[in-house]
Amino acid sequence: MGFIASASTIPGILVSLPTASLSDVFGRRKVLLASGLVFASAPFLYLFVTSWWQLALVRFYHGFATAIFVPVANAFVAELFPMKKGERISLFSSATTVGRNLAPLLGGYILLVTNYGFHELYLAVGLAGSIAFITALLFLRDEPQSTNGGVRSGTSSGILKGWGLVARNRGIAIVSLVEAAQYYVYGATEFFLVGYLSEIVHLDPFSLGIISWVQLATIPLIKPLMGSLSDRIGRRVPIIFGSLISACALIAIPFTTNFSILILISISYGLGFSLVDSSTPALVGDLTQRELLGTSMGFLGTIMDVGQTLGPIMTGFILATSLGYLGAFTSLMIVLLAACSIFLAVKPSSTSRQMH
Repeated sequence: MGFIASASTIPGILVSLPTASLSDVFGRRKVLLASGLVFASAPFLYLFVTSWWQLALVRFYHGFATAIFVPVANAFVAELFPMKKGERISLFSSATTVGRNLAPLLGGYILLVTNYGFHELYLAVGLAGSIAFITALLFLRDEPQSTNGGVRSGTSSGILKGWGLVARNRGIAIVSLVEAAQYYVYGATEFFLVGYLSEIVHLDPFSLGIISWVQLATIPLIKPLMGSLSDRIGRRVPIIFGSLISACALIAIPFTTNFSILILISISYGLGFSLVDSSTPALVGDLTQRELLGTSMGFLGTIMDVGQTLGPIMTGFILATSLGYLGAFTSLMIVLLAACSIFLAVKPSSTSRQMH
């Protein structure tokens, strides 16, 4: 199950950086349309799945859509709103989270009225993806291209030069590490919290759904506010406090079975995650030059996906030992605190030239 859960994040490791770099050269629209094509086609492949390895392969292909889309879209938004990167990238991220939250509700309703008709479900998902692709094709504008022929050259040497410049930027590397830790924990928590609530707490499905939902609902509601806050006070404080809040929430999980407390823990984790995730892409945008904005976001996405891929797998191994859920959630807390400590020690910060 852990490997199947991670299958959709592996493409992010493979293509986030190359495709985001290509968007620096050829424009965001072309690359975003390529991701839209995957979004539109992948759901139909689920209709032919009959075994676990086929499901893993389809999830792997489906993962290319998000792997391409997110860093390029973040770069697009950062270019459009250079002085409000935190707020507007967070608003965009919240919109994607709203869609993600609505999907299980609509999917569950389709399964209910069709008596578990998974084919009908994925036909509906494919239709939604196709509409999104057509909408992007008709309305998505491309941005003017830079005349900078050095770093932004379409040659392989120009792209590799850009990768080298970004990789040697210590601030971007540290912020990417923090983001990887956040998504390592988020991927594992999203997957194994349900198991803890059902196996240990013995919650009924409705109560379990409420706890999961309040966390998912907190993130899109809070993120734009936290992003706006980071635009005003800087990125550093939200990242540090968000990491600490999330770490405290995680370590509290295996010590309680009280429904109300678990609700508060879920909300707290969503708040902490929102504080960090609203600031990290914006900080990367602050730390890079415009010609490398896509490449920098792609680098962030690649490192982030490494974390999100490893999270469920490594936590699954820990959970399979005698340490159980206590060991699993303790390990997640340690990952967050370690990343936060490195961030505190290195102190990446933007300059006014990079900000503007």
